[in-house]
Amino acid sequence: RLAPNSRPNPHRSLLGLGNYDVNVVMAALGMLGLAAVWWDKRRPLERLCLSHVLGFLLNVPSRVALGTLALPLSRPHWVCVRPFGDTFYNLDSKLATPTPIGAEPQLREFLRAVLAQAPSELFLVVSRDVEEAGTWL
Repeated sequence: RLAPNSRPNPHRSLLGLGNYDVNVVMAALGMLGLAAVWWDKRRPLERLCLSHVLGFLLNVPSRVALGTLALPLSRPHWVCVRPFGDTFYNLDSKLATPTPIGAEPQLREFLRAVLAQAPSELFLVVSRDVEEAGTWL
């Protein structure tokens, strides 16, 4: 819907295999009454008000492979992290199963490690009310 008459579609990979850009993510979240807030990684993660954040989307480099042959290339990959109870889970589709990260201190350390990899980006998934009020800080 973002570019219905464009060929190739500028919002996904040339091969049409996903790798959607952030505009697609934001439009999909908006349809659910949610928003993605870009996190400036120069800010300390301790400033995050985790009780107002529903989940996290990370855009991270992912190695390209042909079968078992790893190529010296990487492409962007979306990873979701969200809490279930008091434990945060890594819901990366490349993992066999969701992987527990731990509680808030472990989450902040996990995010710190991921953001140290260049070029990685972090988006906070929040309700529209939280986005408008800025209460994720």
